[in-house]
Amino acid sequence: MIPEDKLQQIRQRFEYLEARMASGAPGGEMVKLAQEYAELKPVHETAEAWRALVADRAEAEDMLADPEMRALAEDELPVIKRRIAEAEAALQLALIPKDAADARPAMIEIRPGTGGEEAALFAADLLRMYQRYADARGWTFDIIEEQATEIGGLKELIARVEGQGVFARLKYESGVHRVQRVPETESGGRIHTSAATVAVLPEAEAVDIAIDANDLRIDTMRSSGAGGQHVNTTDSAVRITHIPSGIVVTSSQKSQHRNRELAMEVLRSRLYDMERRRVDETRSADRKAQVGTGDRSERIRTYNFPQGRLTDHRINLTLYKLDAVMNGDLDEIVEALTADAQAALLAEMEA
Repeated sequence: MIPEDKLQQIRQRFEYLEARMASGAPGGEMVKLAQEYAELKPVHETAEAWRALVADRAEAEDMLADPEMRALAEDELPVIKRRIAEAEAALQLALIPKDAADARPAMIEIRPGTGGEEAALFAADLLRMYQRYADARGWTFDIIEEQATEIGGLKELIARVEGQGVFARLKYESGVHRVQRVPETESGGRIHTSAATVAVLPEAEAVDIAIDANDLRIDTMRSSGAGGQHVNTTDSAVRITHIPSGIVVTSSQKSQHRNRELAMEVLRSRLYDMERRRVDETRSADRKAQVGTGDRSERIRTYNFPQGRLTDHRINLTLYKLDAVMNGDLDEIVEALTADAQAALLAEMEA
């Protein structure tokens, strides 16, 4: 059942936003009003479409009492009722509380887990998978910190991804990704199991997290990487340590000034993520049972190369299209995870 008081609040707020924007609000306020208006408009339109159908149903039911109109009403009512059911389902989804971070850019961190060099190689494969997915969606994928192994694996990767709906689509990637395959370093043809961890954090703005400069230790150092590809002639790399939390962030681009900015962006995002988790855990005791918790220790997915199979353990989804997935075809997985998360939120709302 759709709560009428909620729909009335949406209508009143939408009409207020329209009137306030038409009256010519100051520049800074206008930007905020326009953003809220754009977010609320599809919800308002969905609600009004549902209301119109409910009114059509009432009109058709009244027509049943008129002998001359009864046949027409009997034809129309099943169609109207079906459309109401569809509109109600769409409206319920529209009313699900939005994650305020969904529209933000994301910081993605990839590190090898158990499995030695094979885990590092798999971490590099995951990096390429996300880069291709970003390319396919028209996002920008900027590497902030990359430490490579001698044979092309990854010791650590931190990147910033920007574009439409980035965090909304990547947030379910956080967790342990397990791979089963014959490593390039294996001469006997035996299948090994190794893992890599992925963390996806919403990018924080300066207003989200206040960082006291006295809580920071900032060091500059010479950048270095495998094969000399990241070696600079100046001490441009920046390492920032946040003393209260113990978080250490490094950026190794060519500009020391830009490195400081990038490292601070990553630090803010990690602190913001910590605060989001604290609030979520306080609000929901069973949070770990939900899809998208982002628990770093949670094994979320297995990539079985001999069978060409991918399994997402959170929703029991198995796909036999591993080559396509590794080439960045993640939409089917992302949409299944999103649908499952929406279903869980709807269940919470109805409880």
